[in-house]
Amino acid sequence: MSTPKPPALEITGATVAGRIADVRLTLARGTLTGLVGPNGSGKSTLLQVAAGVLAPDTGGVFWGGRALAEIPQRERGRLAAWTPQGTHFEFAFTVRSVVGQGRFAHGDDGAGVAEALDALDLGALAERPVTRLSGGERQRVLLARALATGAPLQLWDEPLSPLDPRHALEVLARARALAAAGSAVLFSLHDLALARELDSVLVMDGGRLAGFGPPAEILSPALLRDTFRVRAAERPRLVLEPL
Repeated sequence: MSTPKPPALEITGATVAGRIADVRLTLARGTLTGLVGPNGSGKSTLLQVAAGVLAPDTGGVFWGGRALAEIPQRERGRLAAWTPQGTHFEFAFTVRSVVGQGRFAHGDDGAGVAEALDALDLGALAERPVTRLSGGERQRVLLARALATGAPLQLWDEPLSPLDPRHALEVLARARALAAAGSAVLFSLHDLALARELDSVLVMDGGRLAGFGPPAEILSPALLRDTFRVRAAERPRLVLEPL
């Protein structure tokens, strides 16, 4: 009998003063999880802690059963990818070179860069300076860089917000494919209807974990009322699918 693999991500009592408090969660491999919550609820802080960008004041972070503090910096780039929101590029690197940065931890071998460009519809923009891109195009470059890492843990902060409907659907399809292949994908979003279609949902409220589990169970009318101050009602809605 094979030994069960440790979870992709485990956070044990993470606290960042004034931002998040005593957050505990375990993220399984092969899952697509949405992170939701009101503005200022701690979503970005939690993602930064999970990615090792921000060290918690107390608590621990584990990737694949290993304490993050014990994983060498270069190896971290092979194990996890973090995509921030609203990044502004200071230098006029080409799209291809920025996506290629995702392979730094692999010795800049260039593997998977062309595939990442194609996956995010960036082939025609590959030689364009990133300083000459729209906000949505810049977001797709960052996501392509994350894909190029091949990391089994993907952490994305509001990746869909700047995207048009077609590209948002393509990114969501790519996230589903990553999860199906065994990666764990955690991304923040504001679309609660979309969150209901994911494998699991994590709800932050006031810096604390308000719920984590299957969307049908977690996104109850009571939680939506208490967390988002909205009344939930089921109605037919427009459904978009890739061509």
